Amino acid sequence: MSNDIGDPGHGHSPAAWTAVVIMLVAITLGTLFFFLDMPALVWLSVVLLAIGGVVGFVMAKMGYGVGGHKTSVKQH
Repeated sequence: MSNDIGDPGHGHSPAAWTAVVIMLVAITLGTLFFFLDMPALVWLSVVLLAIGGVVGFVMAKMGYGVGGHKTSVKQH
């Protein structure tokens, strides 16, 4: 492992985890709705997917991203 201070952290932040969970739910629901032939809900899941990206970006700007002022560095 590297102790490089410039290491981006590989997404270990509340912003990244929240965005990924929202996006996984959107993909899962979109797949289910596609299988059940519900096109309106498939498109709604696409909107939810985009919302996940926006939520992650906003949380990162609020300090919950990697290296943000509201997150603490955990030593391994």
